[in-house]
Amino acid sequence: MVIARRALGAFVRVKCGQATVLALRRKHTQTNELSYLHNIGKYPLAYRTIGQELGRIASEYGDREAFVAVQEQKRLTYDQLRLEADRLAAGFRSLGLQKGDRIGLWAPNVISWPVVFYAAARAGLIFVALNPAYEAPEMEYCLQKVGVKVLVTSESFRNKPYYDALLKIFPELQTTSPGKLSSDNIPSLSHVIVDSEKDFPGVFRLSDVASTPSSEQVQEIAGLQDKIDPDSGCNIQFTSGTTGKPKAALLNHFSFVNNGIHIGENLEFRGRKILMQVPFFHVYGVVITMLASLSHYATIVLPSITYNPERSLRAIKEEKCSVINGTPTMHVDLVKKQRELKLNLEAEIAVSGGALCPPQLLRDMKSELGLKKVKNVYGLTEDSAVCFNTLPHDEESKVLETVGHMQDHIEAKVIDAEGNLVPFGTPGELCVRGYFTMLGYWEDEAKTKEVLGEDRWLKTGDQFVLHQDGYGQVVGRLKDMIIRGGENIFPKEVENVLVTCPQIAEAYVVGVPDERLGEELCAFVRLRDGVQTLSLEEVKEFCRGKISYFKIPRYLRIVDDFPKTTSGKVQKFILQKKFKHEDE
Repeated sequence: MVIARRALGAFVRVKCGQATVLALRRKHTQTNELSYLHNIGKYPLAYRTIGQELGRIASEYGDREAFVAVQEQKRLTYDQLRLEADRLAAGFRSLGLQKGDRIGLWAPNVISWPVVFYAAARAGLIFVALNPAYEAPEMEYCLQKVGVKVLVTSESFRNKPYYDALLKIFPELQTTSPGKLSSDNIPSLSHVIVDSEKDFPGVFRLSDVASTPSSEQVQEIAGLQDKIDPDSGCNIQFTSGTTGKPKAALLNHFSFVNNGIHIGENLEFRGRKILMQVPFFHVYGVVITMLASLSHYATIVLPSITYNPERSLRAIKEEKCSVINGTPTMHVDLVKKQRELKLNLEAEIAVSGGALCPPQLLRDMKSELGLKKVKNVYGLTEDSAVCFNTLPHDEESKVLETVGHMQDHIEAKVIDAEGNLVPFGTPGELCVRGYFTMLGYWEDEAKTKEVLGEDRWLKTGDQFVLHQDGYGQVVGRLKDMIIRGGENIFPKEVENVLVTCPQIAEAYVVGVPDERLGEELCAFVRLRDGVQTLSLEEVKEFCRGKISYFKIPRYLRIVDDFPKTTSGKVQKFILQKKFKHEDE
């Protein structure tokens, strides 16, 4: 094995075995005790595209089910998935799409979603994942931002017809022949395709696009796979946009395939049935669930087209799912619904990601859902989903106290405000580097440079504690830090205490204006079922002795729900506005 080390300002190349590498790592960390680690990894990275990975799995495990769509009553084996993807890929090419062109998908969790995704990958296109909840102005922005050439949509989402929304963006669609769209608003867009058996003016039907190519054209897709570069862009992910316009992160085949391989290994996906509640369009859906399942020939069970906790529980039971994927909010809902239904479940593992999971929720998930293990995943869109996750044999204390161990083949460091390494165990900003970092924000060099340096270190924006054993803890978002009378307070620490209160189901803390101290703490909480009231004094009394006096919230607001993005992140700025409005 050959590794590179920085010594006396130069790179020294050392040829050695794994034991020597570990000894060198221990010596390095024990010498300076600063927060930098390089997790070399047990296995080499795979230089493959998404399309090649699908071809490999379909060849070896073609008869295994890839997707089960319970509400749609449809099933796809890996062999069927590859065939349908290749037919559609050939159809896209017949429309004039070429490698590198952007194709957008605006749809909920329907079984055609992965078919379109894999078809784009097999055709060498850049797939643009679009939030199914977008309204027309949001869609218009995204389509313009990345120059989408073809847009595929479902017929509707939550009884909202997509075609009606499209007419608000390009009204000329109604009087245009399919494939002849010329829009002043979106000059790049030439084709709209709807996944429906109905005919709509100016658009193609998805089934027609897939059935048009000849068998020879479909067969050409297999030969195209060796001509697609694993380092090329495969997917554009729009950031959740909790503040300002969302940025468009460009990710590549190499990062998706390898992150999926390592995620699936650590989360023990091999050959399992995985209940997927998260939306496909988010990296949690497309990488942590779909790509990780692909490389480990697992089956993804889609309980419903739109999120529904009761349908999720019944699908776990009926399809005998052994793994449950979801955000903390979804797991809260499952626990609540299971207390009501008391179904006999056979699930063994739950994976929590998309937002930080309170320790009390992890305990509730194990006790109420009958799980053997609960696992955490931590990462961000810009690092292809995951940089830390729970390992297969982690003790419960690791799950409760950390976001997991750093992934294979990555570097991690924690720095202060001046960019200097902080000691292990000291909070600072987490930075990561490796195969999985984004190529950059689409046509936005300035924003890219804010988070991704020329040295390829990616700034996560998270206040983080890194330990010498490779495990980490998220303290909070840097921008969420509350400064109260000169004291730096990270809301996550306070929230983790509040959710252990017997009356509280969820809690989020925000900074609010204070004339004397600059900022004070307000706790927004949702009460547990059956709890009618909770006073501020009760909250203060519960917190005393658990956290410093200055971290105890001065204000309390009880809510029925929290404003969240579809990826499960709480929009704290809305809570702050709510407090300000009430205060006025």
